[in-house]
Amino acid sequence: MAVETKLPYDKQYVSQFSEKRGEPNWMKEFRLQALEQSENLPMPKPEKTRIDTWNFTEFNHEVTGAEISNLEELPEQLKVFFDLESKNENVLIQRNHTVAYASLADSLKDKGVIFTDIFTAVKEHSDLVKKYYMRDTLSVDENRLTALHAALLNGGVFIYVPKNVVIDEPLQTIFWQEDEEAALYNHVLIVADQGSEVTYVENYVSHNDEKPSVANIVTEVIALDQARVSYGAVDNFAQGTTTYVNRRGVAYRDAKIEWAIGQMNDGNTISENTTNLMGDNSHAEAKAVTVGRGNQSQNFVANITHFGKGSEGYILSHGVMKDKASSIFSGIGKIEHGASKSNAEQESRVLMLSEGARGDANPILLIDEDDVTAGHAASVGRVDPLQLFYLMSRGISKKEAERLVIHGFLAPVVNQIPIEAVRKQLTNVIERKVN
Repeated sequence: MAVETKLPYDKQYVSQFSEKRGEPNWMKEFRLQALEQSENLPMPKPEKTRIDTWNFTEFNHEVTGAEISNLEELPEQLKVFFDLESKNENVLIQRNHTVAYASLADSLKDKGVIFTDIFTAVKEHSDLVKKYYMRDTLSVDENRLTALHAALLNGGVFIYVPKNVVIDEPLQTIFWQEDEEAALYNHVLIVADQGSEVTYVENYVSHNDEKPSVANIVTEVIALDQARVSYGAVDNFAQGTTTYVNRRGVAYRDAKIEWAIGQMNDGNTISENTTNLMGDNSHAEAKAVTVGRGNQSQNFVANITHFGKGSEGYILSHGVMKDKASSIFSGIGKIEHGASKSNAEQESRVLMLSEGARGDANPILLIDEDDVTAGHAASVGRVDPLQLFYLMSRGISKKEAERLVIHGFLAPVVNQIPIEAVRKQLTNVIERKVN
């Protein structure tokens, strides 16, 4: 059965959707051109993963959600992402396609920091958004799904950090897919101007175990000269959501982008994380963990491409597979001609807990320059019996010993999530999925 990608959303719908939100004309035209392009573009073709039976068409594009006046009104399952005893000033919560709650500290507003939903940004900071939106990191015509993302954008966040502004406290976003059929076409755009620093953490939460929906997500991180961006994310879409997520970054001279991503979806997932090191001495770290279960199929790509001299790129991917889940992990370190003195390192490890589980780690190095260093490591296997034996010899049960090994296996990424409450919640999700 071939995948159906023809949507019940035509030019008239897209035009009216844009006008209803008061978007500037350039954004409406951008949407319409993307919709037209989507008709002739191919679907993405992830390595060793068939997507021809995946759902990309059954969803509701426009679903509202109620606003809240404070974080105490959240359900318990969302409160766990916050430290409610402290004052959470830098928070945005999107409920379906509505901003339910938004707060930014006055001290950051006074410094010119922008942290708002994507629609407000397009209206109030139009020139700034237009300068960076889907230009430096991701092309609209990359494939049919990226074009549809541009056409059907229905949520997301815009962050701008002015020159030399250092934000000490993380900016935090919750994307809450409350309605079971609400599709999230979210766009997160982060621009860190020269010499600035920011930490951003996001969570995706949904409940549609049976009803089908779609998440088509794009993140763009632009770190200008000497800027530093730390990006943490926990994706936890339920089984009914088909997820296609692109997280892209560009680091200029002496800039640094750090990714720490927990891929905890229960549905079929394609995830691409690409960073281009454009400037000399730029730096990127891409760390990701996943736990697959049931019959889900997943494909993960981490790609760091070196253009600048003396650039550093590190990829770390750890996955745990159980039941009949299957996952492909591809790490790509590419050093372009002229990027001398650069270093590309990567490590992919897959741990399989069940006979029917499958994992595939594909380390790839593409080197077009002589004066560089590069290396990779990959492994796919079962829980180490020697580790289990050692723990059990100390009086620990086999089940508890296996649990400790799994948490230790995923810890290098989990420990990098910058907000303690989110880190604890990720640990709880891992606990629930492996048990």
